[in-house]
Amino acid sequence: MKRTPFFSLHQQAGAKIVPFGGFEMPVQYTGIMDEHRCVRERVGVFDVSHMGEFFVTGPNAAAFVQSVTVNDVTKLSAGAVQYSAMCYDDGGIVDDLLVYMLGVDSYMLVVNASNIQKDFDWLKSHTMDGADLVNRSDEYALLAVQGPNAEAMLQPLTAAVLSDLDYYHFTQGEYAGVPMIISRTGYTGEKGYELYFAPECADTVWNALFEAGRQYGIAPIGLGARDTLRLEMGFCLYGNDIDATTNPLEAGLGWITKLTKGEFIGKAALVQAKASGLTRKLVGLTFSEKVIPRHGYVIEHDGAAVGIITSGTFSPTLGSGIAMGYVQSMYAAQGTQLEVDIRGKKTAAVVAPIPFLKR
Repeated sequence: MKRTPFFSLHQQAGAKIVPFGGFEMPVQYTGIMDEHRCVRERVGVFDVSHMGEFFVTGPNAAAFVQSVTVNDVTKLSAGAVQYSAMCYDDGGIVDDLLVYMLGVDSYMLVVNASNIQKDFDWLKSHTMDGADLVNRSDEYALLAVQGPNAEAMLQPLTAAVLSDLDYYHFTQGEYAGVPMIISRTGYTGEKGYELYFAPECADTVWNALFEAGRQYGIAPIGLGARDTLRLEMGFCLYGNDIDATTNPLEAGLGWITKLTKGEFIGKAALVQAKASGLTRKLVGLTFSEKVIPRHGYVIEHDGAAVGIITSGTFSPTLGSGIAMGYVQSMYAAQGTQLEVDIRGKKTAAVVAPIPFLKR
């Protein structure tokens, strides 16, 4: 198991450590409910240094990224970020990722921790002349600062004007004297920023964040609350909601899948899937009872299995159970009444719009 540069700091903060994506990571500190509310109401810090960073450079960098991702890279400009996915030839998802346009002929791809080596090997097998691909994942520490107080907390220690940074954009500057990429994206639905910097500066940045954030009610946040926060927003998690057996159209990611752009890996299969009609769709489910739906629970209609839950939790914000799962397309309309077998009990569920929490 690998450790991020913040491992000893997590231990000092009393974190419960669990294996995740090949790393020893904090799942919680004071408790998932407390940490969840901290991010929704104040500001929290996530260690996401386990994520992977690949760099693509050269005269054919844009052409290469365009050929291996489903979104349209030509719509990016320097300083912009794009949510995208990579697909196999059959349309199954290799991974979802962020594409950063650093400049002309220069991109950074941020991929999921558990997929770093798999993604790099897959990308390497599709490289073209004039596009150099390098895995620099070990060269970056990464913290996500999320919550309504994030901007006010961060601003005093950086010259970058954070209020000028649009959603899904980034700048290169300093925080607490440390050079870094400051990005405004996030996985919680709250306003937030991601800080990419050298691992040897981990203690400096962490301590500066918590000193600056003391007056704003800052707290470290673990993987448990990260999952409940992202699920309230209906954000997909690779390995649960999307994987090699799902395609982006049925996963509700048609909005990032640009079938009218040029050729890309998986396009033919996705065009065919759309033309034939999707047989299943990823939907949101809400429950009136205080239940905790889990990954793998069966979704039923009139006693017959029609789908399966991929992610589920008890929503601290809504005070009820929520879930996402794939159902046969005929049962995917909002308002459809379904049931989920939760520990042997048939529990009523309703197909609901995603995100569950409106922002």
